[in-house]
Amino acid sequence: MRPARRTAGRRRPPAPRRRPALHLAAVLVGAVGLGTATAGDGVAQAEGSTGRSASVSVAEELGIDGTDLSPAAGAAVIESDAEVLLGEVTASRTAREAEEAAAAQVQAEADRVAAEAAAAAAAEAARPRAVLPVAGARLSSTYGERWGTLHVGIDLAAPIGTPEYAAADGVVLEAGPAIGFGLAVHLQHENGDVTVYGHMEQILVQPGQVVRAGDTIALLGNGGQSTGPHLHLEVHVGGIDGERIDPLPWLRDRGVAV
Repeated sequence: MRPARRTAGRRRPPAPRRRPALHLAAVLVGAVGLGTATAGDGVAQAEGSTGRSASVSVAEELGIDGTDLSPAAGAAVIESDAEVLLGEVTASRTAREAEEAAAAQVQAEADRVAAEAAAAAAAEAARPRAVLPVAGARLSSTYGERWGTLHVGIDLAAPIGTPEYAAADGVVLEAGPAIGFGLAVHLQHENGDVTVYGHMEQILVQPGQVVRAGDTIALLGNGGQSTGPHLHLEVHVGGIDGERIDPLPWLRDRGVAV
């Protein structure tokens, strides 16, 4: 008989140990964790540095130091800056509006002056250069021989007090009493000719006064050597002592019919 196998006392080979593997895994895990932690610290440090720089930059932009601000304080700074900016914008707009208003006023004044100048020019162009000295008067005597003497003017009859006008533009040489005329006015015109107005009731101009054609210079009368209310009109060529000519052609040459 074969002897019975002894199994009770036989030892099995020991199983391989796993502790080294587990230990290695733990070490690897720890290393990874340490690397992660280190990297995280680096990122955190970088972010902290970047955030700090950004904070300082914003603070500098806002004009404050690098001290951290609470939300309320930050809002107050922003509101203050907004008020300053709004004030600058308002001041700029106000100045611009003032400039525009001043420019508009200057333009309005220039337009007014131009309109007045245009109106004056139109009136000057439209006014007559010569007029009949007494409107509606009757020619009662002409230039020439009369009663044995030379009548050196024309007579324009009209009621006492009728306005007498300057026959053309000129300047008053004399205005006052005159022999034979009672009262008389002498006007010198641009070409040097002088017109003489006599027998008036009242003189309304004075020596040195500039008059234009149609300006009232006196009121018709019957003073001096006169047979009735009328204006005696003379024309002296080239000056007060110049030749006395017929006033009718002189007036016609200037577009005035009697």
